[in-house]
Amino acid sequence: MQENISQIRNIGISAHIDSGKTTLTERILFYCKKIHAIHEVKDKDGKGATMDSMELERERGITIASAATNVEWKDHSINIIDTPGHVDFTIEVERALRVLDGAVLVLCAVGGVQSQSITVDRQLKRYGVPRIAFINKCDRTGANPYRVAQQLREKLGLNAVMLQLPIGLEDKLQGVIDLVTMKAVYFEGENGDIIREAEIPSELMEEARKKHEELIDAVTMVSDELSEAYLEDKITEELINKAIREATISLQLVPVAVGSAYKNKGVQSLMDMVINYLPDPTEIKNFALDLDDNENEVLLIADVEKPTVALAFKLEEGQYGQLTYVRIYQGSISKGDELYNTRSKRKFKVGRLIRMHADKMEDISYGRCGDIVAIFGIDCASGDTFVNPKLNYSMTTMFVPEPVISLAIKPKDQKSSANLAKALSRFIKEDPTFQTYTDEESGERIIKGMGELHLDVYIERMKREYDVAVDVGMPEVAYREAITETVTFDYTHKKQTGGAGQFARIAGQIEPTSDAPYEFVDQIKGGVIPNEFIPSCDKGFHEALKKGTLVGYPITGVKVTLLDGDFHPVDSSTMAFQTASTAAFRQVYSKAKPQLLEPIMKVSVEGPSEFQGNVFSSINQRRGMIVSTTEDDVLCRVEAEVPLSEMFGYSTDLRSMTQGKSEFTMEFLKYSKVPESISEKIKKEIEEKKNKKGK
Repeated sequence: MQENISQIRNIGISAHIDSGKTTLTERILFYCKKIHAIHEVKDKDGKGATMDSMELERERGITIASAATNVEWKDHSINIIDTPGHVDFTIEVERALRVLDGAVLVLCAVGGVQSQSITVDRQLKRYGVPRIAFINKCDRTGANPYRVAQQLREKLGLNAVMLQLPIGLEDKLQGVIDLVTMKAVYFEGENGDIIREAEIPSELMEEARKKHEELIDAVTMVSDELSEAYLEDKITEELINKAIREATISLQLVPVAVGSAYKNKGVQSLMDMVINYLPDPTEIKNFALDLDDNENEVLLIADVEKPTVALAFKLEEGQYGQLTYVRIYQGSISKGDELYNTRSKRKFKVGRLIRMHADKMEDISYGRCGDIVAIFGIDCASGDTFVNPKLNYSMTTMFVPEPVISLAIKPKDQKSSANLAKALSRFIKEDPTFQTYTDEESGERIIKGMGELHLDVYIERMKREYDVAVDVGMPEVAYREAITETVTFDYTHKKQTGGAGQFARIAGQIEPTSDAPYEFVDQIKGGVIPNEFIPSCDKGFHEALKKGTLVGYPITGVKVTLLDGDFHPVDSSTMAFQTASTAAFRQVYSKAKPQLLEPIMKVSVEGPSEFQGNVFSSINQRRGMIVSTTEDDVLCRVEAEVPLSEMFGYSTDLRSMTQGKSEFTMEFLKYSKVPESISEKIKKEIEEKKNKKGK
């Protein structure tokens, strides 16, 4: 293992479904001599791609869980995480991007910037991850990488600069032109592993010179050093590469590569770009919060001599126990080291240290800052921080979206019942977007997730991995309640039952807000409520929001301002103020004119233009609102906002109305008011359910 941290790259491969991420990763593994034969995602030999190690992934031809591997390329150690493209598994992308230093955004040369490309780009921006764009599938009919590069600028607002041009397109794709070296690169041999550099073909020379000038113009705009060299006519390849690297790392530029992973063209050039332009761990600023110093930010240094700081970003239950994927930010981890988990406040010893290659493991004795490793047999949760026992730091965890869909499940027999608990406790630990609880009224076990496919996959995994047979109820939507008017409250809680009583008086106002699900403002003056009781008031209001009285769903979009109150020197307590707050809220809730809200999904449908009319009418029938449509010669993309309750079974309907040629993705967008007629219908259904339970 090289000691030079500047020769490490941590990259993720992210994209829309079917853009070719897993195929690209398979080629990278082959060219880095990690595997000896190339397998396709939907291989005829049934083996499937290396990184799709789960049986379900191979059957469905999709990536479900992100998989990590490590390769060597030109004396550099590259940790790669192949992430899912389907929005239902968005947490896998979130947690991968949280620990990566750079990313390759893969785009289809025909589809271009698609709905999930936009989501992935938003996630990359959230974590400030520098990226390279790879326009894949240049061998497909209708491929147009120039249009895709333009979409990167217009739709994603990226300063996308083409560093390569394709030599031929569609079935005539032969290689790429490198606009930095101004050379043509051909990938020959059965697997494209013989690289031949040559002069640029004469018919493409003019286009190449024009694009080279555009490249220099774009890079001089963000590099003073290169613009000086340009004025003095002293531009060199080294200077261009240095300027592109600096601009990429500072998020001012996105280099664009082209090729076809499936046809083995352009992958090695992309790997060179990863080394040349994406950052090493020393070039990215990472911070931890010092829990002993008011959670002040501390800059972590990528130095093996410093005390260890690492983040657990993914858990997996294997046949040998829990496997915890860890990114080391500072210091190093060796077998036998003692580390401290700052969340659970427990020390533990590192027993077995692993480097992962999809589902295969390689035992290692040492990992240093910048490395992504896995530790066996420690009890922790996703997002925990591990540090040297001398430190008490915590790293910010990843963004976890709220689940929007739920299903009732019931084990079919006694054996399944015992195994179900094991399966659920494992899945909850592994995936923060998968949740479960028992419904108080019905006694049913409910599972919640990001979409139908998400829950389908978990039900299938229960069956295969735990031998659990379950009956599945109808999908349910996570409705919310919200107030529409501002109301004031003045509530006194008194209880006298021998000994110390309970007393608390609170007054203030409750108003609707769109800024946050819940906001608490303390405007108490003159100490009419002592400071130690204020958090209890906050807690009490928070408790009241868990269940509204309109239908029984959680309440969102509420701002509570505490203005006045009173206390008793003996009878007042934290409990009394908490009880008073909950009761005060419930007392005035109906006066605030509550209404029912439903989750609205951002739906993107893509398919042949001939079916555009069918897609429009299918969205209108589902109470959807069409936001935009884009159309080119062959493809049509429709963006719409549709209530989640109307989207069940849409995939089957869409397939039948478009002869299986269209696909759709959806993600949660916002909560919106349920129309009155539907709101009444929902209330009626819930009432009927309650009555049935009561009989």
